[in-house]
Amino acid sequence: MLDRNNLELRNYMEVCVLDLLEPVLKNLNACTCDNCQQDILAIALNSLPAKYVVTRKGEMYTKLNNLQHQFDVDIVSAIAKASVIVSRNPRHDR
Repeated sequence: MLDRNNLELRNYMEVCVLDLLEPVLKNLNACTCDNCQQDILAIALNSLPAKYVVTRKGEMYTKLNNLQHQFDVDIVSAIAKASVIVSRNPRHDR
């Protein structure tokens, strides 16, 4: 029987996007307010394939080294495209 108390299901792609989101947005001079970041994150993640992993609670994610470089290229591209979409239709009052 599966002991669900010690396991967590995570979308590894979300972890990767979150790691790159802030630096990429700074390089693009994009708005980094919470609303825009969340919108960009959602749009980027919807355009990327999910990569689910199961980890023990508190355990660090194991980097998928053989795919990490391609993930980074795809993620930067997805963030940049999402940033353009959000910058054209921001949901903040600035």
